[in-house]
Amino acid sequence: MLLRVFIAITATLISTSAFAEDTAPDAVSFGEDGEVMASLTGVVGDPVAGRKLSINRKLGNCLACHVNDDASSELFHGEVGPELNGVGSRWDTAQLRGIVVSSRNTFEGTIMPSFYRAKNGVRTLKKFEGKTILSAQQVEDVVAYLLTLKEE
Repeated sequence: MLLRVFIAITATLISTSAFAEDTAPDAVSFGEDGEVMASLTGVVGDPVAGRKLSINRKLGNCLACHVNDDASSELFHGEVGPELNGVGSRWDTAQLRGIVVSSRNTFEGTIMPSFYRAKNGVRTLKKFEGKTILSAQQVEDVVAYLLTLKEE
C-alpha cells in the first residue's frame, strides 16, 4: 500500500512542472515567422487553466482586445485584435506559443503585449515593467486553451 502511494506521488510530481526547468524569457528561440517550437516548460498546458487566464482582467486579459464566443458570459469584449473564435484552426501550437510569448515577431506593429518577455510593449503597466506578464506554464496553459477554439 505504501509503495502504491509513493508511486502515485512520484508520478504526479513527474507530470507537473516540479522537475521541469522553464525556459527563461530571454532564452526563448523564435523561428523565422515568430513561432516557438519548444515548450517553455516541458509540461503540457492545461486548457481549463488557460481559459481562466484568458478571461482574467489582471493577467491574460485577452478579452480587452479580442472577441471570444466561448467566453460570451464575460462582458466587454474588445474589437482591436482578431477574433479568438476559430483561432485553434488558424494557427498551430508553435505559432500560438510565439504569438503569446511575443506577438511582435509575427505581427509587425502590433500593440498586443508580449506576455513572456521582460519588455512587454508600449503600454506596459508599471507593475509588469521588467517582468513577464505570464509565467512559462501560464503561457502553455493559454496556448492549450486557444487550441480548443476550433472553427465549426
